Amino acid sequence: MRYIILFFIFIALNNVHAQEKKNLHAHRILQSPRIDGVLDEEAWIDVSIARDFIQNELKPGNLCSQPTEVKLLYDDQALYIGATLYDVSPDSILRELSKRDTEGNTDLFGIIIDTYQDGINAFGFFVTPSGVQLDARYSSNGQDMEWNAVWESKVQINENSWVVELKIPYSALRFSKAEIQIWGVNFIRRIRRHRETSFWNHIDPARDGFVNQFGVLTGIEKIVSPIRLSLTPYISGYTNFVSTEKRNFLNKTSVLSATTFNAGADIKYGINESFTLDMTLVPDFGQVQSDNLVLNLSPFEIQFNDFRPFFTEGTELFNRGGLFYTRRVGGEPFGYYSVNNEVKEGEKLITNPSTTQMVNATKVSGRTSSGLGIGIFNATTLNAFATIEDTEGELRNVLTSPLTNYNVVVFDQSLKNNSYVSFVNTNVLREGSYYDANVTGAQFRLMDKTVTYAFGGNANLSQKYNTGLIKPVLGMAYDVNFAKTSGNFLYYLNQGLKSDTYNPNDLGFLMMNNQVTYYGGMEYNIYKPFWKLNNIFTNLGFYYSQLYQPNVFQDFNINGSVRTTITKKFLSTGMNIKLEPIVTYDYFEARTPGRFYVLPENINGGYWISSDYRKKLALDINAAATKFNETDRINYNYSISPRFRASNKLFFVFSYYYENKKNDVGYVSKPEEKRIIFGIRNVQTVINTLTTTYTFTNRMSLSLRGRHYWSKAEYMDFKLLADDGTLKNDIYKEHNNVNFNAFNIDLVYVWNFAPGSEMTLVWKNAILNREAEIHRNYYNNLKNTLESPELNSISIKLLYYLDYLTIKSAAKRK
Repeated sequence: MRYIILFFIFIALNNVHAQEKKNLHAHRILQSPRIDGVLDEEAWIDVSIARDFIQNELKPGNLCSQPTEVKLLYDDQALYIGATLYDVSPDSILRELSKRDTEGNTDLFGIIIDTYQDGINAFGFFVTPSGVQLDARYSSNGQDMEWNAVWESKVQINENSWVVELKIPYSALRFSKAEIQIWGVNFIRRIRRHRETSFWNHIDPARDGFVNQFGVLTGIEKIVSPIRLSLTPYISGYTNFVSTEKRNFLNKTSVLSATTFNAGADIKYGINESFTLDMTLVPDFGQVQSDNLVLNLSPFEIQFNDFRPFFTEGTELFNRGGLFYTRRVGGEPFGYYSVNNEVKEGEKLITNPSTTQMVNATKVSGRTSSGLGIGIFNATTLNAFATIEDTEGELRNVLTSPLTNYNVVVFDQSLKNNSYVSFVNTNVLREGSYYDANVTGAQFRLMDKTVTYAFGGNANLSQKYNTGLIKPVLGMAYDVNFAKTSGNFLYYLNQGLKSDTYNPNDLGFLMMNNQVTYYGGMEYNIYKPFWKLNNIFTNLGFYYSQLYQPNVFQDFNINGSVRTTITKKFLSTGMNIKLEPIVTYDYFEARTPGRFYVLPENINGGYWISSDYRKKLALDINAAATKFNETDRINYNYSISPRFRASNKLFFVFSYYYENKKNDVGYVSKPEEKRIIFGIRNVQTVINTLTTTYTFTNRMSLSLRGRHYWSKAEYMDFKLLADDGTLKNDIYKEHNNVNFNAFNIDLVYVWNFAPGSEMTLVWKNAILNREAEIHRNYYNNLKNTLESPELNSISIKLLYYLDYLTIKSAAKRK
């Protein structure tokens, strides 16, 4: 009994030790220091120092290989951070230049602040030895590098260290009205040449969570959130050249299509110390990166990334529950595909815009001192019209999308122990006789005191009104899970359900509904170096699914993976395997409710390897294959991606991807009500992508991204899908071959000429070509693509950041 009591005392002491947090005292000053990277002012003398950083990567738990000292001051306007990062070999400090918010091959220092000390939400500010700034927001969704703030930094490299000085104005933070502020805080240092990352307060990789492992910042008293009001007006101009004839690309003539000018503004206003209003008026997103278009032969919609700044900055609160897919706003018109039904015999479709015009968007977000996060989003898009020409040459407009209003409301309550509970509502209102949509959801995650076990889930209800039916169309979905999230040995179990009428896609994104799923697994991870490895991560799991309506079996597989990094060469490698040992049933490929295709047993395996990115030349290789229990049916793909750093300013990444689906089986058409035709086809895809960046300074860069996507589907035979899911011979002989090319170039020059202000000059080239003739040779296909009609766009955009406090301060000095 005595030994049992001693054992539990030992465990308790270990838990207390694991939960110890370092403390740093901030010192108030009367005169703000110059931000010059030189800590020689009196304000920096005799203040508390944060030191003894502990490694998170390379050798977790060990002291950082180089000493670090950090001091923190404050006044009525801002926080001031002075950090001395000692280094025995300052000439060996890696200092690659990169664009703002881009992590390069470089050392790094940063501060991350949890102003509400909820262990979930935080603000991060980082700088590299070359002076490149990065900032981020942290939430239960992870790190959001798209968030941007205006703050100051300066770096000096000395004979035995590099020194960082930061000024973070309170306008960049959100905090409560409390007279005495107690914040969570952590400092990060990355020594890139050692592949070493360390934190002031230890971040244990075996423990779940990040912000919950911060230290404590005390001493900040009697500060007031300032008036946060900024205006960022912009002007832009576009000249578009369009070639409509197919001819030799060396002699291709382009016709001036249009020259347009735009003007608008972004407004930010601090409603109070915690909440901010963001508004964009007449936005212009014409310079965003081109989409990675693909040939889609599947029954599912392709999901694209959103590169529009307003929809990527500070939206972490709106991502709760995955019910808000921002590309819906200003995206493809509601009736984009149905407009073809309006084209009568002898008529032709002249224009059919693929996007809708957004006139404004507003979001209000913030978090109270009690940890309640509130987010409100609203946006409006105008009518969209397609143009049809009749046999007389007369033009008429067909409405493809009505005036539409989009709304999102989020309530997110942070709880103890890295837990939370949330409520989300999305709503789409369309003018006229079109239907409206509403989705309501709740999410939760509850963890124990040791942050070792988690119980979570979500429940959603979708509603469609004015569909022509007497009652609204209702659908529901839920998901529950339990997991062990900390330690070397982890496990998880999940059960989910989506009804056959659940559809959040008016403002969200869901590939498939009508499913009941069960999956789980276990992991064993070693985070510290052992033998010849830095770490190892292993996983073994299972997946089972059935239809919700009717209740029939769909899919089952067993899967596993392992990945590791070799100690000396920092060569990362991994492999994965998935086995479907029994026949499964695809109820979606047939595009008809109740019909299915029987998928044979199959096994999938993959392997990847990634060399050390610190080297001038690095290489990534991936390969995977799926073998089906059918004669000569196999899918395989591989990619090779060399990365070359010519200097600290010039960087190249090339990627080659090849995929071959041999004797692939897929839907072709439905010529009659009960006659569904499938095809036996070879689908080959080649993707070449080149990205080049030249960074002139930490405020100026030139980047080039070129991508050529080529996919061809050649049909060898056609089959009838039988009622039992098998394929039978059929007389169908239509020509369905497709040769698809998407070619894009994005050349972007960016100059951040003042804090929060920039000028961008962009050239975009786009070619989209789809033909029935299959090309056998890559270079002949490329030549044919370059000779196809194309769009060239040259644009310039100037935006200038105007801050109320800065203008007021400048006026006082005068």
